Amino acid sequence: MLEEALQEINRGTAEIIDIERITKLLTAYFDEGKTYTVKAGFDPTAPDLHLGHTVLLQKLATFQKYGGRVQFLIGDFTATIGDPTGKSATRKVLTSEDIVKNIASYTTQAFKILDENKTDIVYNKDWLEPLGALGMLELASNLTVARMLERDDFSKRYASQTPIAVSEFMYPLLQGYDSVYLKSDIEIGGTDQKFNLLMGRQLQKAYGVKKQQAVLMMPILEGLDGVQKMSKSLGNYIGVTDEANDMFGKILSISDALMWRYFELLSTKSLLEIQVIKDGVVDGSLHPKKVKEELALEITARFHTQDLATKAKEEFEKVHAKSQIPTDMASFTFNETIWIAKALVECKISASTSQARRDIKQGAVKIDQIKVSDEQLQLQSGEYVLQMGKRKFAKVKVN
Repeated sequence: MLEEALQEINRGTAEIIDIERITKLLTAYFDEGKTYTVKAGFDPTAPDLHLGHTVLLQKLATFQKYGGRVQFLIGDFTATIGDPTGKSATRKVLTSEDIVKNIASYTTQAFKILDENKTDIVYNKDWLEPLGALGMLELASNLTVARMLERDDFSKRYASQTPIAVSEFMYPLLQGYDSVYLKSDIEIGGTDQKFNLLMGRQLQKAYGVKKQQAVLMMPILEGLDGVQKMSKSLGNYIGVTDEANDMFGKILSISDALMWRYFELLSTKSLLEIQVIKDGVVDGSLHPKKVKEELALEITARFHTQDLATKAKEEFEKVHAKSQIPTDMASFTFNETIWIAKALVECKISASTSQARRDIKQGAVKIDQIKVSDEQLQLQSGEYVLQMGKRKFAKVKVN
C-alpha cells in the first residue's frame, strides 16, 4: 500500500523536496493511523477556475486518499498585495468585495474534487492581520534584498527598471509565515512557486516550528493548443464552470498526444489503469477517439453530473453525424508540428497564411467540428479533419 501511495503522489510531479519526510508521514499513517497536513494556497484573484488550476486539487485529493488532511488556504490577506510571481508589473490590488465573491466561487468549485470532511478552509487574514508592525518587521528580517532579487521575475523587472513595490517583497515571506502558523507538514504548488514554497521551510526553521515542510511542485498544464499554459487570456482553457456540452467538446478537441498528459494530471484512473489503456491504443484494440471520449466523460461528469456528461456525448455525436463530412477527402501527412495557417495552405484550403489567419478570425475554420479561434495554434501529433466553411475538407496526420 505504501508503494502504491508513493507512486500516485509522485505521479505527474515536476519536483519533490524531502520525499523522505513524505515517506515517513505515509508510513505513520499506514502503521499507526496518524494523519498529517497538506497545505495549498489560493489567492482569490478571479471567480472561476479552469482545469489548469485543478491539477493541484487533484494532487490534494490524492493525499486525502492516503491520510492527508488538506489545509485549503484562502489568501484573503495576501490577495490585497498580489502575488508577483511571473508578473512583469505590479499586480492590481483586489477590493474586499471581489475577494469575498471569489472565495465563495472557489470553494464551491474545489469541493467537486476535494473531500469536504478532510478539508480545513483557512484564511490567512486571521493570523497575518494580528501580526502587526513589529511582527512584520521581524518577519522581514529573515530575508535580504539581494536574496529576493535572485528571483527571476524580480531580477528582470529590476534590470528593465520596471517598478517593484516594496509590498511585493513581502508576499513570499507572508506565504512562508502561513506554513509557520499552520505547522504544515507538506505544501504543494506550481513550479513557478518554488521560491515561495521553500520560504515556508526556511521560516519554519527560523521560528522554531521543530519541523520543515516537504515541498511538492506540479507542472503547469498545457492548454488546448498543447503548447502554451492553459490560460483565459490566451483563450486555450477549459473552464470548470463551462457548460457540459462545451467542456466535453473542448476535451475532444485536444491532440492524441496531449490526451495522455490530461490523463496523467486530471484523471482519477490509477497509473496501472492508464497503462492498460495506452497498451490498448498501441496494439490497436482501442481507438484513440474512443479513449478521448472516456476522458471527456470522466472530467465532464466530475464538474456536472454523469447524466449531463452522457447527454453531452450524445449531443456531440448527433451534431457530428449531421455535419456533412465527406467520406473521401484529400489526406496530408506532416512529420513535425505545424502551424494551423501553414497547414491550411499546404492542404490547399487557404490561398495564403494571411488569408488563413483572416478565415480563422472570421470563425470559418474548424478542426474535428470544433471552431478554431487561435490563429497561432500549433497542430501536435495526432489525426485531424480540417474544415473551411461547408465545402473544403482535408484529413491531416501529424507524426
